[in-house]
Amino acid sequence: MNPDIVKERQNATFNVEKLTNILDGSPEKTRRRREIESMVLNDPDFQEQDPNFLSRSERYDQAVRKSAQMILKLREFGISDPDEIYYYKNCVHPDRPEPLDLHLGMFLPTLLNQATPEQMDRFFTPAWNLQIIGTYAQTEMGHGWWRCSQRASCSATTPTVLPALTSEDWRPQATFDPATQEFVLNSPTISSIKWWPGGLGKTSNHAIVLAQLHTQGNCHGLHAFIVPIRDMDTHVPLPGIVVGDIGPKFGFSEVDNGFLKLENVRIPLDNMLMKYAKVEPDGTYVKPPSAKLTYGTMVFIRSMIVGQSALALAKSCTIAIRYSAVRHQSELKPGEPEPQILNFQTQQHKLFPVLATAYAFTFVGQYMKQTYNRISGDIHEGDYSGLPELHALSAGLKAFTTWAANGAIEVCRMSCGGHGYSRSSALPDIYVEFTPTCTYEGENTVMMLQTARYLLKSYSQARGGQQLQGSVSYLSRLQPQPVSAGVPPLNIQDLASLVQVYQLRAANLVELAATSIQQELQLRHSQEDAWNSSAIDLVRASDAGLLSVPQALQVSAHIKELLIQLRPNAVALVDAFDLNDKKLNSVLGRYDGNVYEHLFEWARHSPLNASEVPPALTIIVIIKHNQLIGSFFPRSTSLSTST
Repeated sequence: MNPDIVKERQNATFNVEKLTNILDGSPEKTRRRREIESMVLNDPDFQEQDPNFLSRSERYDQAVRKSAQMILKLREFGISDPDEIYYYKNCVHPDRPEPLDLHLGMFLPTLLNQATPEQMDRFFTPAWNLQIIGTYAQTEMGHGWWRCSQRASCSATTPTVLPALTSEDWRPQATFDPATQEFVLNSPTISSIKWWPGGLGKTSNHAIVLAQLHTQGNCHGLHAFIVPIRDMDTHVPLPGIVVGDIGPKFGFSEVDNGFLKLENVRIPLDNMLMKYAKVEPDGTYVKPPSAKLTYGTMVFIRSMIVGQSALALAKSCTIAIRYSAVRHQSELKPGEPEPQILNFQTQQHKLFPVLATAYAFTFVGQYMKQTYNRISGDIHEGDYSGLPELHALSAGLKAFTTWAANGAIEVCRMSCGGHGYSRSSALPDIYVEFTPTCTYEGENTVMMLQTARYLLKSYSQARGGQQLQGSVSYLSRLQPQPVSAGVPPLNIQDLASLVQVYQLRAANLVELAATSIQQELQLRHSQEDAWNSSAIDLVRASDAGLLSVPQALQVSAHIKELLIQLRPNAVALVDAFDLNDKKLNSVLGRYDGNVYEHLFEWARHSPLNASEVPPALTIIVIIKHNQLIGSFFPRSTSLSTST
């Protein structure tokens, strides 16, 4: 054990185990999580080659093998609790995306939330047994969620008769044929080809496809359809299915993100998920209680991403803070030994806010999960009143936490100096695997705009005298006021006082956005144009502040005090995340602090070190010995002796 890391733990002023229990929810949950982690980490079936030294195909093959073993062992051990499945999966694939992610995280949950009991009997059990391997095909090549959210699509509540070619040809179409009791699915344009779904390229044999529903000459908006795409015995693509892998991406090397083109593919009537919306045998459409129910899986994933942001930050600051505790460099005072870089105030100012954010996101992730479960339970009982808030919360928090985490991971990497660039640190991989969360399941700017719509609607209700509940209740309590009106007295050490200032700031920003839209509406006479012309104000509203200059200086001074208070507990606070070395997979973030010995050992495993002279360098050796000079240079060329 590195003596610096030992000293850090001895200086801690709190019980690390108790804090771990709080993060997990209880001592029993900590015990069970560790038990599951031990099951995985000690199982020889999950041993793997370091993916940093494998090709993309090798990484995919290794991930598929481990995923199949994971499903078998989950059944063998009778693990069915969602939290325990999550623990198990995160140890099998330590926070790396894998080929069955969408099968487990989107295909199965969509069946649970949107399938009828009869459809559950047909599809869920085979899917749990891996006879059906599913994905969730939502995004198109030319019509991702950025475009979808910027304009209104074919309404799910107002049927629209479409001409031969409209903007909705960006999406696949499912047209009901009452003569055969089938839907006919087509990708009418090149841009309507499904693009990006994980597991679609090679792994899946079924897909839940989001397509525009057409029946009796009307379009009823996006609905979900279960579409077989490959033969369940041979795995060969079925007739009318053009499917494959989209190629390398920014990270996600283990995942076969794919494309899907539909050419007159026929599926039975009861392959449309009909827990809410329905199509009768004669083609009559029965609309759902809420159009937003179609996007329930999206909301679920956005809620999960909040927790993923917390985990990515927990891993990153664990690595950076542990490494900063054992790394010595530069002199604070001439003639004295080089200090730990964690003793430099600038290093603390980089890392301690990231550590605080990791804790904040952990708790807000738990809150988001509880909120999702509560409102989902209400929906199951027929109460849809909480659905708008759930959409707004999941969209806004998804955007905020992923943006913040994305930047903070890079702060951690840079704080590790040159070694932070090495994939042995794990920080480059954390960054490339996490960054796509800013785009998938809703591009972040669009997510902010969706939340802004909810805030403006709530603001209008509050101004009309309605008492708001939940996350926007402050709009009913506080009257927005201009910054020039002054700031209420602020005690920066009192949490209630800080919350009040943040609420007042938020109320002011919503007021500002509402005023901007009203002004634009008077000029442009179009709600859509007014919204678009105010979009920058809506997204950049967080740039405004309420603190006076003296208060800002007071905050700055207090932050420096907090850095001093946190310094003795920095390593203990990251230890409380309880990230096993195998799960962390970082040489710099090792629990024992023995960084340099293992960094050298890791480097020696590089495939380039398999031989002292790689075969590709043979040609250089030949040139050096002048054995092929004539074939490379004209005989008239003058070569020096050294050449």
